[in-house]
Amino acid sequence: IPALLYFFMIFISVDLMAVKNGLKGIPASELPSWKKIMKEGWFLLIPILALLYMLIVMSLTASKAALYAIGLSIVVSWFSKDKKMKIKEIGMALVSASKEICSVALACATAGIVIGMLGLTGLGLKLSSVLLAMSGGHLMILLVFTAIAGIILGMGLPTSGVYIVLSVLAAPALIQLGVSAIAAHMFVFYFGIVADLTPPVALAAYAGAAIASANPMKTAFNATKLAIAAFIIPYILAYNPAMVLVDTTVVEVVMIAITSLIGMFGLGMALEGYYRGSIPWYLRILSAAGGLCLVDPGTVTDVIGIVVVGAIVVMQILRAKKTLKAA
Repeated sequence: IPALLYFFMIFISVDLMAVKNGLKGIPASELPSWKKIMKEGWFLLIPILALLYMLIVMSLTASKAALYAIGLSIVVSWFSKDKKMKIKEIGMALVSASKEICSVALACATAGIVIGMLGLTGLGLKLSSVLLAMSGGHLMILLVFTAIAGIILGMGLPTSGVYIVLSVLAAPALIQLGVSAIAAHMFVFYFGIVADLTPPVALAAYAGAAIASANPMKTAFNATKLAIAAFIIPYILAYNPAMVLVDTTVVEVVMIAITSLIGMFGLGMALEGYYRGSIPWYLRILSAAGGLCLVDPGTVTDVIGIVVVGAIVVMQILRAKKTLKAA
């Protein structure tokens, strides 16, 4: 359910953003046939599958697996006359990759300084203990501090590394304060991941910006905006383990999924400020509040959320019809 909500939120935000900016999809008649694509370029999947095999089955290091996959990419290009890479194309690809990786390398180096200082001073191992003492036994304060610790550690450590550190030092404390085990571990795992798109480091955003030739910092802030669900859902998991299928029934799971998806739609409208037309700022605030009520499982919050989000949707539809009629 948390994954479903996260990707649905991104889908809604991107869709509303596209409509607001007048972006339209390619007509179905102009879309290429996937059968034709697979027939002509099936061999291009070989390097990707080989990369996964080397990482998962052969347990090679990421650098070595990537190096072999690059070489294999060049070899498979020779399977087709149109896609065959010659010396010139190989050189241009290497030069292009070297330019694009500079921003990522700088971000990694900066994050390495932060993580290096944490290691040298020993603060990395004591950080969670300090946060536990600062929380004073209050769950929400501890959750906030744990999230911050996850983002800081996630700037230079891989997700698995962040999870291992926080699962040992922070997750037990969350469990002691009443959070279910799977929700506690999911919480620290979430914030170990979102560090990859949270400014100022945002390694994933830097990598995406390099591919798209976009501004890295603008990409990072936009990514954080689109992924706002990833910063909200973990707190709901901590207070309501039904989201991770703990102490619940099939009916409750279905209801939670439906109401939460509607809540994500409300949050999407609030973030983009658009649905069938621009949404006034005060309705955006109400839409965000209604969306949060729906994401938080509970009969009272669900009723409030449905009434608020539903009312805003109806108002926007009526306003759009009125504008169209006037035009």
